[in-house]
Amino acid sequence: MAESVAKVARRINATAEEGKDYLDLSNCHLSSFPDGVFMVLSNVIGNIRTISLADNEMKAISSKFCTIFTQLRELDLRGNVLTKLPDAVVQMENLSSLNLSKNNFSEFPVKLTELKALERIDLEGNNITEVPVEQLFSMPSLKWINLKSNPLSDQTLAALQTPHSFELIISES
Repeated sequence: MAESVAKVARRINATAEEGKDYLDLSNCHLSSFPDGVFMVLSNVIGNIRTISLADNEMKAISSKFCTIFTQLRELDLRGNVLTKLPDAVVQMENLSSLNLSKNNFSEFPVKLTELKALERIDLEGNNITEVPVEQLFSMPSLKWINLKSNPLSDQTLAALQTPHSFELIISES
């Protein structure tokens, strides 16, 4: 535990001191985003464009995270135990790439369809059966979505066969 805390502190301090545009807190055994990070990074939060929280034990992302990191372009949350995103995710209006693969989503996070800049969504390896197909088709920037290894319903699979303007990766699980 102390080793994980020290790892998190080192990475946060390096981001703050060096003015990096990314924060890598992957593989830190985090169950949530530490509130203290907001204070430590207060001077550089506006510069951070990429955050990786991959391969942790995160059960939720707070609304505060979404409202503070509105400038993010890339967010990597793969390999956690997330089941949903807060509605405040819509405030991350600059987000262009979101990796939610290998989590515990059983429902497609519909609020993502409101993110106008979102180009890439990775939802591989979740438990999603239904996808809001019409809303996906109307996303202005969407270029790529990975729904591989989800138990998509036959109805959803059929609806996804409609011509669309983005690359779609699906497979039956």
